Amino acid sequence: MDAWSRHRVRVAGRGEGPVLVLAHGFGCDQNMWRLVLPALAERFRVVLFDHVGAGGGQAPGWSEERYSSLDGYVDDVLEILAEEDLRDVVFVGHSVSASVGVLAAVREPERFAKLVLLNPSPRFVDEDGYRGGFSQDDIEELLESLESNYLGWSAAMAPVIMGNEDRPELGRELTGSFCRMDPKIARVFARATFLSDNRADLARVTVPTLVLDCAHDAIAPPEVGAFVHAQIPGSRRVTLDATGHCPQLSAPGATAAAIRAFAGEPL
Repeated sequence: MDAWSRHRVRVAGRGEGPVLVLAHGFGCDQNMWRLVLPALAERFRVVLFDHVGAGGGQAPGWSEERYSSLDGYVDDVLEILAEEDLRDVVFVGHSVSASVGVLAAVREPERFAKLVLLNPSPRFVDEDGYRGGFSQDDIEELLESLESNYLGWSAAMAPVIMGNEDRPELGRELTGSFCRMDPKIARVFARATFLSDNRADLARVTVPTLVLDCAHDAIAPPEVGAFVHAQIPGSRRVTLDATGHCPQLSAPGATAAAIRAFAGEPL
């Protein structure tokens, strides 16, 4: 099966601007972009895809060995781009896919014109001089809970990740998205997500980069966005006046506007 079929690649928009590639985070799928897609498709050609196992579909080619680190997801992104020989794309990576985008752009910079890192976190675990948002014990407890009862973990964690307690429908949507993912795949992806440390890779990014984070995010606090911005040479940072880890759902207008402005600027 070719990469575009395997990842259910979809293309929207006929804009004259560069190609935008939208990459969703852990437990999500390409449907999470639906509220920002109309504004982006007006101006750009937009490529959406699902990470392996996302969206409740089949997972051909999945193996624990390949996807036990983020390198397997980086390979997938580069295969998707290579299949249509896409170059000079603007890659928009949400959450863990921000790290995937960083690694892909370091490996094959000729494929990328710009990066947009939406609520990035190169390391979730706190360390002396670095705040990732979680202690090591927090992460171990999170992973243990996920592995023992994935559906229960999803129902408990999705509202925390989403934030916006006054809009419970958003938390319910994320819970549903989590629950559509094969628990076995989710467990492996979760370990790759929450135990990775990609801080040293940030300084190797050579393409223009926008760090786009939220003022209130329980999963990737503002200190993380500031760190990523400081580590990527020449990067720009925009902090949205938004709450939660998924502003493409909770603040789609502001999110789309920031992406459009940065992606549409000439190099």
